[in-house]
Amino acid sequence: MALLPAEKRQIRETYQRDAQDTGSPEVQIAVLTADIRQLTEHLKVHRHDFHSQRGLMQKVNRRKRLMRYLLRETPNTYHQLIAQLGIRGLTKASRS
Repeated sequence: MALLPAEKRQIRETYQRDAQDTGSPEVQIAVLTADIRQLTEHLKVHRHDFHSQRGLMQKVNRRKRLMRYLLRETPNTYHQLIAQLGIRGLTKASRS
């Protein structure tokens, strides 16, 4: 169920700041988004897989924390990233 290394590498190359970048918030959010989409599809078929559901919630919360950090530090990058990934931005309730 996890992303293949080639898929992660392709995501990393798309969103990295420079050639050596593997851990910037942009890359982490993009990888987590791909994981979240894959787990969501899995859970549509396997509704009672509660272990995967817990993993999904952990990934969603980790991505939310990274998005909050990115919004606070570089709002322009944040808005570009959510547009590229096609995800909703943070609401006022989730920022606090």
